[in-house]
Amino acid sequence: MARRFADPASLTALNSLDDPLRRRLHDYVVEHGAPVSRDAAAAAVGIGRTLAAYHLDKLADAGLLDVSYERPPGRGGPGAGRPAKLYTGTADEIVVSVPPRDYLLLARLLVSSIEQDAGGAVRSALTRAARDTGRRAAVDAEGDVMEALRDCGYLPQADADGCVTLRNCPFHSVAKDHLEVVCGLNLQLVEGVIEGSSSPGARAELSPREGRCCVLVRGASRQGAADD
Repeated sequence: MARRFADPASLTALNSLDDPLRRRLHDYVVEHGAPVSRDAAAAAVGIGRTLAAYHLDKLADAGLLDVSYERPPGRGGPGAGRPAKLYTGTADEIVVSVPPRDYLLLARLLVSSIEQDAGGAVRSALTRAARDTGRRAAVDAEGDVMEALRDCGYLPQADADGCVTLRNCPFHSVAKDHLEVVCGLNLQLVEGVIEGSSSPGARAELSPREGRCCVLVRGASRQGAADD
């Protein structure tokens, strides 16, 4: 779901991020990549649990975080206590434009034209443009593949073996109806990032899974894994 333009709900949600502390909590939850407890969020930003709970609930009320409940592993049944309240980033999008601009409609029109390109010329041009964009992002990030991926909006998370999961698809709203084209664009863009980075041994591969980008990066530098 996407809330768009300048509707009151969207403005209220974005206004919630004007508070620096609330923004730090939001960024921590979104970048963590797994449900976050109040205790973990409080420790991450250096505040008390009660204050963290207040701000986290405000972010959830504004539609900027999703809430779930879960008991710790190994605890269940009578006497196990109340489930912990956990927070994750929401998949909903909030787009504010004053005056209204509909770039999402433009993106859908362009992707539809690619799908109707029987000769393949438009798709080839998209491939070149995506790779060039990825290479420029890597150059701007001084060869740091993780920073370049973050700058492109992918929310990368690397493990100790250098496998990078891209926890966000920057083109999610378009991908829902044009999956093949958008996944191909993501792959070319990420391959461009790798080509322009200081991790030329890395490789991108399509590995679709619900809740993240369809591309995985393998063989990224261990430095990138340590930084994340």
